[in-house]
Amino acid sequence: MPTTDTVAPSGSGFASASVPRHLARGGVGFGALIAAFALVPVFGPATLLLAPVGLVALRGCPMCWAIGLAETVSRGRLRRECTDGRCELKPASR
Repeated sequence: MPTTDTVAPSGSGFASASVPRHLARGGVGFGALIAAFALVPVFGPATLLLAPVGLVALRGCPMCWAIGLAETVSRGRLRRECTDGRCELKPASR
């Protein structure tokens, strides 16, 4: 019996509510990480306190943020269809 489900469910751990919100989190996260290390020669080691801010904004790691971006963009546009133990991604029918 073929089964069909959505690839990025609404409760996904990486995806955000919207693409602009996800991009804003990325801007804050990557900006804080870059500033943390780039400003050390100017302001000293205290700027390294920006690194945890960046990691929190990215929810742990830059790769997790990138995976979340892909999930956020594709949410509702793809579906997984499994038949006889073989699954494929197909565009969701609207």
